[in-house]
Amino acid sequence: MHRILTLFFAIAASVLLQSPACAAYPDHVVKIVVPFAPGGGTDVVARTLAQEMQKDLGGTVIIENKPGAGTIIGTQSVAISPADGYTLLMGTFANAVNPSLYKKLPYDPHKDFVPVALVARSFNVVVVNPASPVKSIADLIAAAKADPEKLSYGTYGTGTSAHLAGELFKHLAGVNLTTVPYKGAAPAITDLLGGQIQVMFTTVASCASLVAAGQLRAIAVTSAERSAAFPQLPTVAEAGVPGYVAESWYGLFAPANTPPDVIERLNKSAAKAVQSDAFKKLGLNEGLVMVAAPPAELDRHFAGEEARWRKVIGDAGIKLE
Repeated sequence: MHRILTLFFAIAASVLLQSPACAAYPDHVVKIVVPFAPGGGTDVVARTLAQEMQKDLGGTVIIENKPGAGTIIGTQSVAISPADGYTLLMGTFANAVNPSLYKKLPYDPHKDFVPVALVARSFNVVVVNPASPVKSIADLIAAAKADPEKLSYGTYGTGTSAHLAGELFKHLAGVNLTTVPYKGAAPAITDLLGGQIQVMFTTVASCASLVAAGQLRAIAVTSAERSAAFPQLPTVAEAGVPGYVAESWYGLFAPANTPPDVIERLNKSAAKAVQSDAFKKLGLNEGLVMVAAPPAELDRHFAGEEARWRKVIGDAGIKLE
């Protein structure tokens, strides 16, 4: 009888120690805030993640797009949300570079958030006009050194991956390329096709079909390793710029003080989601490397990215008000 009572009290204690939030989690809609407009790469990744996590969690998971101010509006909305696991942020490269781009943010990127899961990494592709004499990274470096004022590269906004990938290239390769900002990838690519600019460090989604059709020439990928999406392309590092890596990434964050068991539940759900067929297909289309890492890995990755890009941004003198 004593053993039965001991077991009973042990089970009861375990139940009582479990947070009320997780005991019935989720009992209403879970929202993932995407700080970009619908239709972009981050939105596509988030919607696929929501669709797959919904199956695992047994509840509704929706996407809420809150673009504006370089992701600051959407990010701030999550920072001030209840810490209950029902409002999450799809964080990206922008979250790591914004502290260096802006004098002041309306939230603390470390104190106001807790990491949930590093979902995936992605990369950009170095592309040129197919009529260009530039057929490799070595050619690009040689051309830039031969005429420092001649070559220009297009970006889709200050502080974007396309911009900072170019700035990192300039710094590590010891060359000068004139930066030409656009309001998106499409107008920049139009000018690349028209010969107004000479090179871009653009996303897989924005250039893959044009490369396949022969309308753009891809000469390298910006990732640390070669990609299954472009197995024939060298990385920028192996093509002649040692130490070069410029990757984007996608990670889930929650407001600070969200219960640890809710975070654990969400992490496991995200890890399961990225193993789905939908994500495997997305990986090829978007050039993603699935990670499904635990919260501590996202925390480490975020801190490393923040420190690395702070130096690039500082050296280039890039600032936004």
